[in-house]
Amino acid sequence: MSEEPVVAAVSGEVPAPTGIASIDSVLDLVAGLGSRPLDEHAEVFETAHATLRRALDEPADDPSA
Repeated sequence: MSEEPVVAAVSGEVPAPTGIASIDSVLDLVAGLGSRPLDEHAEVFETAHATLRRALDEPADDPSA
């Protein structure tokens, strides 16, 4: 794999809000990983994945989308 991940917590960047509450809550959750013990990271990623999956599976509120 030639792509290198950009880690927001390391670079000091804060993800811009998307305006979608469920997505923004995942961004906040993942951004806070640096202050959590390593043994909690897997659970955070599992929660983030499930939340993002639900957001993708739900129909859009905007009928033009």
